[in-house]
Parts: sequence; structure tokens; C-alpha cells
Amino acid sequence: MKLKNAHLLILLASLWGPSFLFIKIAVEQVPPIMLAALRIGIAALFLNAFLYLKGHRLPFDLDFWKKTFIAGFFAQALPFVLINWGEQFVDSSLASILNGLVPLFTIIIAHFLVAEEKLTQTKLAGVVIGFIGLMVLVMPSLLNGVEGSLSGIVSITIAAFSYGIGLSYIRKNFVNTPSFTAPAAQLLSVSTYLIPIALIAYPQFDYEMLSSDVIGSILALAFFGTAIAFIVYFKLIERSGAGYASLVTYLMPIYGVMLGVLFLDEKITIWILFGAILILLGIRITKKTGLVKSRTFNLNIDRALFTKFR
Repeated sequence: MKLKNAHLLILLASLWGPSFLFIKIAVEQVPPIMLAALRIGIAALFLNAFLYLKGHRLPFDLDFWKKTFIAGFFAQALPFVLINWGEQFVDSSLASILNGLVPLFTIIIAHFLVAEEKLTQTKLAGVVIGFIGLMVLVMPSLLNGVEGSLSGIVSITIAAFSYGIGLSYIRKNFVNTPSFTAPAAQLLSVSTYLIPIALIAYPQFDYEMLSSDVIGSILALAFFGTAIAFIVYFKLIERSGAGYASLVTYLMPIYGVMLGVLFLDEKITIWILFGAILILLGIRITKKTGLVKSRTFNLNIDRALFTKFR
């Protein structure tokens, strides 16, 4: 692959990978729903402004917006809130590893929602290995009776499952959506209900008490981890194809683990290491022979989520 493509891939991982570190910092002072609302709201403003400057306009079709609300709920609102909540109880490094389950969940869900994407024996083997890795990650909490850690793991795992539903739904309904319309519309639609919910849930929330680290983390999540990352992702898809872009799945946990260790003094246990290896191995198997590596499937998902960068 061209050197520029490798640079874009590393840049994308650099934008997405640190998100778990920023979430860990922000949830110390910001409730999970409020953090998700702030992240999505700021990113929605940025992407919709970008869409407008590109000369595109959001459609007025009611069916489009109905589907957009459903996609936005499963692909953004619910997983963002669940990950935020889960990171109150688990390390950011573990959260980044658990997020790697998304491709495996997508394979299972797409088997039922997308007619041309059926499980094969090889795909199923990759999924099973990945979920064995999940069990390895959960095992210490089960053995030690650490309810907080276990609830955090379950929350982030459900978030990964929600991403899988969102990706499969988007794959089915937004393949031919014009450039940037799908993500801009989804973020905007989620903002219309998540921001009011956050304001109602936390009417006395004091924004003035937020530290500079937390404010910086929120802005980094919104601009770099959401809006800018989408734009870079587009460009990488255009230059190298979806198969190459999907390699970011391998790099994100590396960033998440390294940053957690360096900045939050998080510890890497043998359970985490072994579980991460199994999850990545499972993803590798499915990428090599099945759904995740399928150029057609990946490209359709990419178009559905963000469509082709222009």
C-alpha cells in the first residue's frame, strides 16, 4: 500500500484510539448521558456545517428521517451512553479491547438482517474464538466477585452489540445515501432527543465546575474522535478501499491500552492480554475469509455510515 494510505490509517487510529482515554477522564465529572449529548451535539454542529459548505443539503423525506432516528439510536446514542457508563467501572484499556467485539457482533446480526451475508463455518469459528476472549476478560470479575467491574464489562459489551445492530441496519437502508448525509443526519437526529434528555436528567449540572482536562477531553471526543475521524475515514476509503481501512480495528486497542497505561497508570494483567489476543485472532479469521473482509460488504457499510468522501 502507498505510504500515504499507511499515514491515513495511523492518523485514523490516532483519532479513534484515544477516545477511551478521554471518556475515562470526562466521566469523572460528567454523567454518561450528558457526556454523550455534549460529544454528539458538538460533532453534529461541525459535520452539518461541513456538509453545508460542501454544498449538500439534508433531505425532507420522512421515511429517511425515521430510518435515521433508528440508525442513530443503535449506532451512536445507545453505545456512546453505555461505553461512558461502563468506563466508570473498568479501565479505558479494557474498554478499547471490548470495543473490538463490534465486527464479530456485526457478523452475527447481519446474518439475520442482510440476505447476502450469511455465516459460514469459518466465520463462526472466528466469532467463537472472539467470544472466548470475551469470557477470558470477564473471568477475573466472576472469580473475585467484583460487581462494578463486571457491570462495566457487560455495559460496554452491550454497546458493541448495539453498534452491530446499527451497522447492519445502516447496511440495509442507507447504501445509496449522498455524501456525508447519513452521519450528519444521524448525529443531528440523536442531538434532538439526547440533549433534552440530558438537560432534564441533570437540571442542576454545573458546567463551571468542569476542570480544563475534562473540557479538553469532551472537545477532543467531539472534534477529533467523532467529526474529524469521519472525514479521515472517508479519505482512507477513497484511496485504499474498505478492506485496508478496516485494519484500524487492530490498531485502536493498541492505542487504548498504551494510553491507559501511560496516562492513567492502568495495569495490564495476563487475563487482559490473553483475552485481547483471542478477540483479535477471532477478528483476523473473519476478516481473512468472511464478512468483515468482504470488500463489497465493507464498502456498503462505509457508504451507509458516511458514504464516499468527495
